[in-house]
Amino acid sequence: MTRVFVFTNHKGGVGKSTSATNTALGIAGMLRRAGAPNSRVLLIDTDSQAHATLVTTGTKDYGTDNSLYTVLMADRQNAAQTLLNCIVQSTWDADLHVLPGSPMLEGAERELMGIAGAPYRLADPLSRIINRYAAVVIDTRPSFSLMTEMGLIAATDAIVPVEPRYLETVGLMSVIGKINDIREGWRQPNLRVSGILITKMNTRIRGHNHLLDELKTHTVLGKLLVGIIPANEAVSYAHQNHQSVFNYDPQAPASKAYAQFVGKLVQRIAKGGV
Repeated sequence: MTRVFVFTNHKGGVGKSTSATNTALGIAGMLRRAGAPNSRVLLIDTDSQAHATLVTTGTKDYGTDNSLYTVLMADRQNAAQTLLNCIVQSTWDADLHVLPGSPMLEGAERELMGIAGAPYRLADPLSRIINRYAAVVIDTRPSFSLMTEMGLIAATDAIVPVEPRYLETVGLMSVIGKINDIREGWRQPNLRVSGILITKMNTRIRGHNHLLDELKTHTVLGKLLVGIIPANEAVSYAHQNHQSVFNYDPQAPASKAYAQFVGKLVQRIAKGGV
């Protein structure tokens, strides 16, 4: 089964798009270096701001005819082919493909509201073409909207990126609860919360260390910690230059941390997600 990793959190600015894009590229590169027969990775951008699309393709000038919006509005019988038609190759790597986001997605939520089966408008066509890819990574908007729900329903593994200042256990348990509600409510037994990824960690800030220590000792959340990405200016500079952090500065602390995190995901892919 192809693993589908969705990055989600209802808070903005926690590094969802940065994590999704660098993870997608990292998986493709790591699989290729390992000699995997298939190292293609599909990045799906469900956010109307389309930051993931912009940095990986150099533009976010996608709309009614060539984006995720097109797929969501397509007739169901044609949706899988429409999805294939809308996929573009990223400028980062030949094995990283992108289903672009678009500002049109803002209106898509209103257009699809109340339509039977709307939450499956991504999962259904994706399931028909997914065997072309070794993995899929989905970036979501900072809210539990219909678009985010679609991303979760299409996924097998939910990753929650979070800044240290938002590490309060009550808030994190709320996010995890919402993901589990979608798993149970929409009968998606393959969906699970697979990890908490801490971003922008600054060990010189006492509060960051305190909250991290609390997380590690939490009976539920402590077991979900899968990575810690340090605060690193290389991330900002890479983003500004529409580059991955790996390409911008392979030796940067954030690059090394993302590589460790990606390594864990690749191990799951190799083991079939166990």
